[in-house]
Amino acid sequence: MSSDVTEYQTLRYEVADGILTLWLDRPDHMNAFTVTMANELEAAFGRASIDDDVAAIVVTGTGRAFCAGMDLSVPGNVFGLDESQHPTMADMVDRFEDPAIVAGVRDTGGRVSLSIYRCTKPVIAAINGAAVGIGATMTLPMDVRIASEKARIGLVFGRLGIVPEACSTWFLPRVVGMSRALELVYSADILDAPQALEYGLVREVVAPDDLLPTAYALAQRFVHGKSQVATALMRQMLYRNSAQPDPVTAHRVESLAMFYASISDGKEGVTAFLEKRPAQFPGRTSTDMPPFYPW
Repeated sequence: MSSDVTEYQTLRYEVADGILTLWLDRPDHMNAFTVTMANELEAAFGRASIDDDVAAIVVTGTGRAFCAGMDLSVPGNVFGLDESQHPTMADMVDRFEDPAIVAGVRDTGGRVSLSIYRCTKPVIAAINGAAVGIGATMTLPMDVRIASEKARIGLVFGRLGIVPEACSTWFLPRVVGMSRALELVYSADILDAPQALEYGLVREVVAPDDLLPTAYALAQRFVHGKSQVATALMRQMLYRNSAQPDPVTAHRVESLAMFYASISDGKEGVTAFLEKRPAQFPGRTSTDMPPFYPW
């Protein structure tokens, strides 16, 4: 597996056969989350969106943990927040991109989740061990979660007197349903892999040695013989349109997406179908997204 030249302090960005493996890479600290990791994850997902060598992404942890939550050993505010500020909801609207708000008020996990939400490539979580707090919530914007038999998943915020973050109050009910979402955050229980499967948090549970092969095989199913541009649009359409109050917005977006797809990669897809051969889609997310994107 080839390694990219860009240096990260907390991650490894490795691309092979069209699949990016994004390793959370602080094994001596059970891959505990830091502000640096947040910034690097946000940058890495943005980069992968326009990296034409990347068709899909698998996220996993180095060592025995996926991510053991926020690193609570750092000095000061352990969540990296600026306690000298007194932010209001108006600040979160009017000053959303103000550097002082971004660095000192906005939830670091939320910035990561939004970068995953914006990503143009399918994202699979390969949960190899403990995934607690942000280690669990960062997986919710990922499209599929696969767990090792050694995985442990916990939304433990109530134990610390804090609240769910990483946009999880938006994603979690969509993954498991409202009642189960509330049960998970109220109880703050740590689930073993079979329990996580029962709650619908993960797609399947596999032996540790089968975790990455299973994730890679699924990623190849998502991207082999598929249009990068159409896949990117489908991912965004499903996440965004499913949150609309009625189907009219979906119709508007689908009309534009279908129009531009039909005059680009769609032509090759139809021709390949008629000629009974594999399609060779030329579109790339770095250069060929339609003009209405992002909407």
